[in-house]
Amino acid sequence: MLRLSVVGHTNVGKTSLMRTLMRDAAFGEVAPTAATTRRVAGARLLVAGRPLVELYDTPGLEDAGALIELLERPSAERHAGPERIQRFLASAEASGRFEQEARVLDQVLQSDAALYVIDVREPVLGKYQDELAILALCARPILPVLNFVAGARARPGEWRDALARVGLHAVAEFDNVVFSLESEARLWRRLATLVDHHAAALESLVAEREAQARWQRKAALTMLADLLVDAAAARRWADRGDAGALDRARRDLHAAVQAREREFARRLLELYRFDPDAHAAVPLPIDERGWQHSLFDAEILGLIGRGTGQGAAAGAAAGAAVDVATGGLSLGAGTLIGALAGGGAGAVWQLRRDLADRLRGRAVLQLDDAALTHLAARGTALIDALRQRGHAAQTPVEIARSAAPPWPENRLPKTLRRTRLEPGLSTLNPDVRRDGDAREEQIRKLAEAFGTGHGLGV
Repeated sequence: MLRLSVVGHTNVGKTSLMRTLMRDAAFGEVAPTAATTRRVAGARLLVAGRPLVELYDTPGLEDAGALIELLERPSAERHAGPERIQRFLASAEASGRFEQEARVLDQVLQSDAALYVIDVREPVLGKYQDELAILALCARPILPVLNFVAGARARPGEWRDALARVGLHAVAEFDNVVFSLESEARLWRRLATLVDHHAAALESLVAEREAQARWQRKAALTMLADLLVDAAAARRWADRGDAGALDRARRDLHAAVQAREREFARRLLELYRFDPDAHAAVPLPIDERGWQHSLFDAEILGLIGRGTGQGAAAGAAAGAAVDVATGGLSLGAGTLIGALAGGGAGAVWQLRRDLADRLRGRAVLQLDDAALTHLAARGTALIDALRQRGHAAQTPVEIARSAAPPWPENRLPKTLRRTRLEPGLSTLNPDVRRDGDAREEQIRKLAEAFGTGHGLGV
């Protein structure tokens, strides 16, 4: 098992690196103040239940300038690196003024290599060069990790030049906040060049992380498909002439979908191993605030009677038309064929019931195309944000006010158009018999369409 010490100056992101590599937002303590970590803390990275890497978070190096002067006093031992560190650790200074540095060096001596974390927003100062000189005395491979490379004040070029001057040419860029699976893989592969006898284990770790990311994305898209099927088939009924009943039905539908979206966000946070209850630290845009358009139309009557600005009737897989003004019903042979092709025989029977309800003066309230498109856009944006979020991030998740729709021209996928016709597919309809098998099939089809990008605009 590879033993790694995570070292560096105070407040450069050592604990943050541990959190991100471990996928654990709760490890250690992260704060903007210096010297938050006071003791060594360890954790293991597993592959198939087997520990491959042991990571040790260490306190920050604070007084490297004074320590290197102490270590250089016996000039006759200038080249006896590890021995000089051992003698220092046995001295009174190691339990006094340099107690924190002693903990770091003791752990490095017990490790196979060290990750030296650098805040590249800082200029290359003498104190950092002193730290590297002291760490070099431990005679362990050192991989510098350039942190905060995504920041506007980052100066990775200056740091690479300075590191090359002391013989450190293998360098990894890895931002603890803006996560990149590719950058993480490069970090482990660069480290493998320094500890080649652990190269196979590190490659298996990279493969496991990539497989985990693929599984998480598939699971996330299935959760989103689950949400959209619930929302598309959700409906409420009320007498069209009763304004109070219509308003209550509308508000009830609104509350049900909003609660379902919050549940989706909670489950998504759990999937990506973020605290699902830490909404104060990671507030999520799971309500209507901040959106330019309301998530719900004032009144959406039926699966058929009202367009959404695209010339298609809202949710009408069959394209049926109701002429309420004349009290007549128009359902021609071509429309019926379209209903059979788009929704199946069960959908046709539901369509007949909806038409009958409308003729009797009952309104069916459902989400329209724009509402479902907004819901899908927010869901995909949240998935993307969490996939790119390091577990050291402290700022809230931010979703763009107008996230890109996941299908072209806001046209609902065929799966959702069919789902609209069958209230038995939604868990949000309290008094409707559920069709669990059909529901799972619709979720599977929609999740596959999201995963491949095909079939979303059909």
